[in-house]
Amino acid sequence: MDAPLWTPSAERIAHANLTRFRRGQSYPEIYRWSLERPIDFWGAVWEFTGVAGSRGGRVAIDVDRMPGARFFPDATLNFAGNCLRQDGDGPAIIHASEVQEPRTMSWAELRAEVAACAAAFRAAGIRPGDRVAAYLPNVPEAIVAVLGAAAVGAVWSSCSPDFGVQGVLDRFGQIEPRILIAADSYVYGGKTFDLKPRVAEIRARLPSVERTVCGRDEWSAFLEPHRGAALHCEPLPFDHPLYILYSSGTTGVPKCIVHGAGGTLLQHLKEHQLHCDIKAGDRVFYFTTLGWMMWNWLVTVLASGATILLYDGSPFHPDGNALFTFADRTRMTLFGTSAKFIDAVAKAGLRPRETHSLATVRTITSTGSPLAPESFDFVYHHVKHDIHLASISGGTDIVGCFVGGNPIAPVWRGEIQCRQSGMAVDVFDEDGRPVRGEKGELVCTAPFPSMPIGFWNDPDGRKYRAAYFERFPGVWTHGDYCELTPHDGVIIYGRSDAVLNPGGVRIGTAEIYRQVEQLPEVVESLVVGQQFQGDERIVLFVRLRDGLTLDDALTDRIRGHVRATTSPRHVPAKVVQVTEIPRTKSGKIVELAVRDVVHGRPVRNLEALANPDALEQYRDRRELR
Repeated sequence: MDAPLWTPSAERIAHANLTRFRRGQSYPEIYRWSLERPIDFWGAVWEFTGVAGSRGGRVAIDVDRMPGARFFPDATLNFAGNCLRQDGDGPAIIHASEVQEPRTMSWAELRAEVAACAAAFRAAGIRPGDRVAAYLPNVPEAIVAVLGAAAVGAVWSSCSPDFGVQGVLDRFGQIEPRILIAADSYVYGGKTFDLKPRVAEIRARLPSVERTVCGRDEWSAFLEPHRGAALHCEPLPFDHPLYILYSSGTTGVPKCIVHGAGGTLLQHLKEHQLHCDIKAGDRVFYFTTLGWMMWNWLVTVLASGATILLYDGSPFHPDGNALFTFADRTRMTLFGTSAKFIDAVAKAGLRPRETHSLATVRTITSTGSPLAPESFDFVYHHVKHDIHLASISGGTDIVGCFVGGNPIAPVWRGEIQCRQSGMAVDVFDEDGRPVRGEKGELVCTAPFPSMPIGFWNDPDGRKYRAAYFERFPGVWTHGDYCELTPHDGVIIYGRSDAVLNPGGVRIGTAEIYRQVEQLPEVVESLVVGQQFQGDERIVLFVRLRDGLTLDDALTDRIRGHVRATTSPRHVPAKVVQVTEIPRTKSGKIVELAVRDVVHGRPVRNLEALANPDALEQYRDRRELR
């Protein structure tokens, strides 16, 4: 395509935070400066975003070491204190669910609740470094609890209530929390799920837990003796641990990734203010659960003086308009969602531009999987014409993004706009050489503040180094298969460990999904490589629209469409119908687990999956023998 899908207006560019940050410079100039002078750049981010704390004299030390660099080694701050700088009657949180109309918690109410929560934690003996675990839906109490923990200096870790008992124990059992905060029920898709039996079993099998707070009544009783307490946020070192997040766990027990308070705060402030153009008073939404890092990303929005919008429940209950209605009712400015949601809305035939105003929405962000070019078209044709559509990508590993939006630059069809400032992102071939216009490994060649401070129970750092620095020493290898475009944008083709290799040609799984899911008969798909007769053949599993059956004619159509739009190498050798695609709790399809099942190998951690029973459809298929 010769023209961009969207170009920001001169007025929008003039008022963008990124313009104010480095007035008179283009984004390529800003990006180059951020890599050439990282100490100046990260110091400028601290000042521009107004971090509350004592900065100290040094911005970074050992910046030539990766891992090993340290940012703001003399600084002290408190994450919660930075999120609670606002006060008064303005909205801090607006929350709705399938069964509840939007409700508002003011900044003053949030500060008072966090003060009471922090005092309750202290009264329970919680000290800096202790772990607080949460098993909660996406509700305001979770925001209060995470900020209460951060105020004390405790380390927060959470799971969403769709995790089963073993999935929770696989995570919390490794980190030995002293307090467990849990819901007694949750609602999803019009159904109420009772959590009390699960919570009782989790509690019984977590011997480190000294206090369990389960349900709203117990939560109120936990806070009640401390209402009216003054808010005290402990000043802590920049690298003091804030969060423990978890790898997906589909290839073994989840890795416990420890993130520091300062690095998380600074990375998010940069992403929010410079790359998403979030300003004080904005209303920011991300459809997420407490089991996905985008919830942690959303919490930090408070540090920019913006309102958090929380929605608890299914985005398709009672239908796919629920979130667009929520956007209108809350005057949302940033709508954060997943690529699969946008695709599902398009497949459902919805036209939000015709049914909703969306007048206040300036930005749509999408992550979780690559956003197909056709989904870019759908957003601009059927959601909103004048919108900054930012496909973003990073991960739990960095609690942030490597690549993402640029509010002062055009949006090109099918491309992530830019490598984010301060992130020395490159694409390496198999031999570790940088390439342009070719597919390769997404790497980062210089340190940044939100690198993990380590893995839990990894005292010598061996597991941490093996996870990211083994492939190319001194370089972060992220595990995405991608390409840099002529616009200096990025296209991600899927996980590099799931890359297909028929006849020695490397093919990203997203290249096939993009084509197959254009067909109206196909709702979604999953593709793996199967070892067959000394080579690898491509096997495509498809979930079809209700009432359809895969026959020879449709199989030929699918294969013909892939051949015509890609290459003969991309054409699946086998196309197989299934009724369900297996996913992780955060909604990502699990190609590696399906590949193991197809080859008769055990799947090491079924508890990581939202729907593990779906794997049985892939086992010992007659078509694949």
